[in-house]
Amino acid sequence: MAVKLRLTRKGTKKKPFYRIVAADIQAPRDGKFLEAVGTYDPMQNPAVITLKQDRVQYWLEQGAIPTTTVKSILKKQSAQSVPA
Repeated sequence: MAVKLRLTRKGTKKKPFYRIVAADIQAPRDGKFLEAVGTYDPMQNPAVITLKQDRVQYWLEQGAIPTTTVKSILKKQSAQSVPA
């Protein structure tokens, strides 16, 4: 079974809120998933990202492939967590 880290949309019309989930590649976007590993709220200024770092790392070690959007979110989060 191939796994991807991707977004599932929640929230209402014109007010999106996303969960970052580990899901089977063949599952639909808002369908069944294996585990929720974080959230992404683009409506806040700046956008709010919460992640379970240990679980994200676990899925990446297991071979999960992040989508391009999730990859950019992970990059933003890692840049924010590094003290300047």
